[in-house]
Amino acid sequence: MFADPSFLKLIFGRLTLSSLPLHEPIVVGTFAVVALGGIALVGVLTYFKLWGYLWREWFTTVDHKRIGIMYMVLGIVMLLRGFADAIMMRLQQAMAFGGSEGYLNAHHYDQIFTAHGVIMIFFVAMPLVTGVMNYVVPLQIGARDVSFPFLNNFSFWMTTAGAVLVMASLFVGEFARTGWLAYPPLSNIGYSPDVGVDYYIWSLQIAGVGTTLSGINLIATIIKLRAPGMTMMRLPVFTWTSLCTNVLIVASFPVLTAVLALLSLDRYFGTNFFTNDFGGDPMMYVNLIWIWGHPEVYILILPAFGIFSEVTSTFSGKRLFGYTSMVYATIVITILAYLVWLHHFFTMGSGASVNSFFGITTMIISIPTGAKIFNWLFTMYRGRIRFEVPMMWTVAFMLTFVIGGMTGVLLAVPPADFVLHNSLFLVAHFHNVIIGGVLFGLFAGIAYWFPKAFGFKLDPFWGKVSFWCWVSGFYFAFMPLYVLGLMGVTRRLRHFDDPALQIWFVVAAFGAVLILFGILAFLVQLYVSFRRREALRDVTGDPWNGRTLEWSTSSPPPDYNFAFTPVVHDNDAWWDMKRRGYVRPLEGFKAIHMPKNTGAGIILAGISTVFGFAMIWYIWWLAALSFVSLVAVAIGHTFNYRRDFHIPADEVVRAEAERTRLLSAGA
Repeated sequence: MFADPSFLKLIFGRLTLSSLPLHEPIVVGTFAVVALGGIALVGVLTYFKLWGYLWREWFTTVDHKRIGIMYMVLGIVMLLRGFADAIMMRLQQAMAFGGSEGYLNAHHYDQIFTAHGVIMIFFVAMPLVTGVMNYVVPLQIGARDVSFPFLNNFSFWMTTAGAVLVMASLFVGEFARTGWLAYPPLSNIGYSPDVGVDYYIWSLQIAGVGTTLSGINLIATIIKLRAPGMTMMRLPVFTWTSLCTNVLIVASFPVLTAVLALLSLDRYFGTNFFTNDFGGDPMMYVNLIWIWGHPEVYILILPAFGIFSEVTSTFSGKRLFGYTSMVYATIVITILAYLVWLHHFFTMGSGASVNSFFGITTMIISIPTGAKIFNWLFTMYRGRIRFEVPMMWTVAFMLTFVIGGMTGVLLAVPPADFVLHNSLFLVAHFHNVIIGGVLFGLFAGIAYWFPKAFGFKLDPFWGKVSFWCWVSGFYFAFMPLYVLGLMGVTRRLRHFDDPALQIWFVVAAFGAVLILFGILAFLVQLYVSFRRREALRDVTGDPWNGRTLEWSTSSPPPDYNFAFTPVVHDNDAWWDMKRRGYVRPLEGFKAIHMPKNTGAGIILAGISTVFGFAMIWYIWWLAALSFVSLVAVAIGHTFNYRRDFHIPADEVVRAEAERTRLLSAGA
């Protein structure tokens, strides 16, 4: 009975021994390295008896600060995987000319460039952006935590669950070979009958739940938990950009959920929403995916704009120039982000009037973006500029992002887009914006707020090494692609016939290697900094002479953030506190209620991973069992949620009295 094929199919679905990619030596070698590294990590954690500590203090935490740090750790880990794919692509394209086929076959190469795009957007940029917002926003608005602390924990672990499924595709089965947006008909069951597209669908659906819930949580936090006196026009600019980002998340990610659900119905039940048969329309998928996809670009870049605003003000020793115009520019960008999606498929035959409308809106959205650039420049004008690492990232961003913006305006012209759309010029533009804008901003934010999170600064030498490797590597890696795109070289190819093109790809590969050194230097910077742990000299917890409210608590902040909620009288609250000789009240203390740590979030995410894996491989009994388990655990958790812990009043009063004394001394 156990050898009966029908019985095995009932138990294991499509999962067989042939699903293991043992014929791919690169994958087998990668699995061996990952397995050995995992065993070593487990051994270290077991030897030092850290499992209990990690479970109690980190995995089950509902503290927004620790959840923010875990988001960023996830993003950095996935950066290593996503960049490994980038290096493999660059080496393949540099080698595969004329008679040489390179070292990647077409089947494997298509998986790599799809996985690279998915990982970098969904599991590198999104976790890093969400992590920074999670950590900083409650501190900037004077809140003790986010509105829904458990939901925050659950959101993180659902994002992690999606990343786990993507990583599983490397070793069990394969990933999609469709490009990172999985256009039909290529993603339909007739053209992709394997499990790759199903891995794509379920990893993004599960991670999308976490992202959507995180967006709702942060909107509620910003709207409802602001400190007394903090009106909307006194919000720090980073909090404003975070609010607009999360509005876009809540508005756009349900569209992604819906379009992937419809694609799932096409694949599982033959519903033909996105086929050319029975009234279906592949172009409807393209419209829906970009109605999510273009707001996604601004979901990533708006928080980076907020970071640059904070950094520029701090390291210029001035208030931000044009605060009101910055806020309105952010709002205008948020609105226009929903009116430009069709410029991603000008070449699809929409007609001259439609293309003209979306070309014009695309050019208009560059106006508020350009206004921000001028505001940062005017903030720097006649300021006492200190070229610390965060400021270096900011200046590099302004130079690099302007290039990306200009090429974007060029692509907004439909006739030009007709020529350049399917070329490497578009690839260079996209990376110009995402790396030069989003990643540079995130690295600036990490360097800027790291002392707030850990109580000591990152090592400046290795920070500058990483900076110069990243910036120079970026220009070497992507400027040649602009040239190749103008020469008509098509994207998504693994082999080229014209040997005259090879030098450009070799230069691009050299740039990718420089970026690799930048990533390694960043990891060395973290290691060296944690080894030295130089204490902050400024006892008020203000390592960069910061100018916003998060600096009015210690570094690192206590679990409860603010025992006595600060009262805000100015949009530069920290400067105003010092000017007024602000002293916190030590009477009228109210007991602090915060939910206890709970393992329900990680358990629910773990069951979701099992459910996704079962749906991918058609293991229907396991899918049904895991779905019932999800519902049961969710219902069971509702009876435990109100268990609170209390921070003793005398402990808080003593701590706050000492901080007030230090603040007064530092003012």
